[in-house]
Amino acid sequence: MNRLKKMLLQVTPGVLLSLYHFALAHLGALWYGHPSREFLVIGVTGTKGKSSTTEYINAIFEEAGYATALLNSIRIKVGDVSTPNNMGRSMPGRSFIQRFLRRAVTAKCSLAILEMTSEGARQHRHRAIELDALVFTNLEPEHIESHGSYENYADAKFEIGLQLLRSKKRPRYMIANAGDAESARYFLLPVEHVLPFSLSANKPWSADSKGGYFTQDDGKISVQLPGEFSLKNALAAATVARAFGIETATIARALEKVTHIPGRTEEIREGQDFAVVVDYAHTPNSLQALFDAYRAHKKICILGSAGGGRDTWKRPVVGKIAEESCAYVILTNDDPYDEDPQKIIEEIAAGMEERPEIILGRRDAIRKGLQIAKSGDVVLITGKGVDAMAGKDGIKTKWSDAEVAREELLKLLATHAL
Repeated sequence: MNRLKKMLLQVTPGVLLSLYHFALAHLGALWYGHPSREFLVIGVTGTKGKSSTTEYINAIFEEAGYATALLNSIRIKVGDVSTPNNMGRSMPGRSFIQRFLRRAVTAKCSLAILEMTSEGARQHRHRAIELDALVFTNLEPEHIESHGSYENYADAKFEIGLQLLRSKKRPRYMIANAGDAESARYFLLPVEHVLPFSLSANKPWSADSKGGYFTQDDGKISVQLPGEFSLKNALAAATVARAFGIETATIARALEKVTHIPGRTEEIREGQDFAVVVDYAHTPNSLQALFDAYRAHKKICILGSAGGGRDTWKRPVVGKIAEESCAYVILTNDDPYDEDPQKIIEEIAAGMEERPEIILGRRDAIRKGLQIAKSGDVVLITGKGVDAMAGKDGIKTKWSDAEVAREELLKLLATHAL
C-alpha cells in the first residue's frame, strides 16, 4: 500500500495534489462543523522547540484552570485522556485535526494547543483552523530537499502565520522569538497584538544542565529542564499566558512542576551514578545547544541524527559537532527510510577526523554507551526521542529511546549487583 501510494504521488501533478489537500482540509472542517470557531486555539510553529513549547503552554493553562486539548508529536490529549502520538506526524492528515478539535469541543475543553509544521502546511492541513494565537519559536535549515530550498521551507512556515491573519477571531496574537532573524516578517503581520519574547528582555536569567530561571514582572520563574533552549521554550509559553491574562505566579507554579517531557532532555534515572539523557535533537544547532547544556560533563554521545532521503548536507556537520563536543561518539541507525543506513552513517563519519565507533543496531549502541559510562559522566542519546523508527516504504516500527535506555540500564545495573 505504501509503495502504491508513493507511485501515485510520483505521477500525480503537484497542482492537483495541492488542490486535493486544500479541498480535503475545508471539507473536513465543514463535516465536523468548524470546531475551531467554538473555543480558544493556539498554534506553535518553528524548527525546534515546538513540542516542548506546546507542553509548557498546556501546563500553564491547566494550572490556570482551563480544560485543555493538545496535539503534538509526543501525544494526543483531550481533557484528562492522553495517548502517545504513534502516527509519526505532528499534523496528521485526512481531517484528523478537525476530528480532534470536535472531540475537544464535545469534551468541553476551553483551549486546544496545536503543533503546526511546514510539511503540514504544504498539504494545507493548517487551513480552516481559526487561530486565536500563533507562537513562532525559531527557524534553521531543515527539510531542504523536501521543500526544494531554505526559502521554500521558510515560506511554508510563514504560511501558518498567514493562517493566523485569515482567522476571523478577534483579537489575534502573534508571539515570536525576537532573537531569530526570520521573526521579522511575523512581526509585520497586521494582527491586533504582536508580542516578541527574548531572554535578553527577561534578565537576569541563567541555564545549565540542572535547569535555570528567567525574570518576569520582577519575579524569578524557575525551569526544571536543562539548557538555554528550555528557557526559551518556557518563556514563549509564558508570553502566551500573559497575553491571555494568566498571572505570573500561576505561570511560575506551572513551569516549576514540569520536570519531564517525553523524549525532550528526558533524564532516565534508575539509581546509576551517571546521567542518561534522551533528546530529540537532530539538527546541527539543536545538537550544539544540547551539548553546550552539558559542557561541564564528560559526554558519551549516541548519535543517530540524520534520517534517510533528507537533509544530506547536515550529515558531516553533525558528525563534526559531536566529535568536537563529546568524549566518545557512537554512530547508529536513525530513520533510514529507503536509504542504506550504513551509507548514512558513513556520511556522518566523513565529517569527523577520527573514525568513530559504529554500531548499526540502535539498542546495541545504547547498551554500549551505558556500559562505558563512569561516575559523573552523561550519556546523551539523540535523534529519536520517543518517536517510531521509519524504515523502507515509510513503514513505522514502534520505538522509544527512553524505554530502550531504561531497559538496558536496568539490565546493566542488575548485572553489576550480582
